Amino acid sequence: MAEVTIEIGGRAFEVSCQDGEEHFLKSAAVLLDNEASVLNDQIGRLPEARMLLMSGLMLADKTAGLSDELQSAQAQIEEMRARLETLENAPAPEPERMEVAVIPDSVQDSFAEIAARAEALAHQAEEKLAG
Repeated sequence: MAEVTIEIGGRAFEVSCQDGEEHFLKSAAVLLDNEASVLNDQIGRLPEARMLLMSGLMLADKTAGLSDELQSAQAQIEEMRARLETLENAPAPEPERMEVAVIPDSVQDSFAEIAARAEALAHQAEEKLAG
C-alpha cells in the first residue's frame, strides 16, 4: 500500500491507497481542497471535521448535478439513436415526377431566324456608321 500526503484546506493528511492509485487520490484531494478553499474564503477557518464535511457535501452536490445532466444527455442520445434507426430503416421516398416543357422545333427555328435577322441588321448598322 502506498502512503500519500495530501493537503486539504491548508491541513496535511497522511492517506493510504492501493499501489498505482496515487494519481487518482491526489486528483480527488485537489477537488476537495478547492471546495475547502472556497469555504475558508467565505467563512474563515473551520474545525477540521466541519471543513471536510462541508467540502464533501459541496462536491457531492456538484456530482449529483453532473449525474442528472449525464442521465439527461444519455436519454437524449438514446432518443436520437432511435430516431436515426427509424430513419435508416424507413423506405426510400418515392421519386418526384417533374414535367419539363418541350419547345417545339418550329419555335426554335423561328428564334434562330430572328437571331440571324438581328445579326444582319446589326452588321448593316455597323457598315453605315463606319462609312
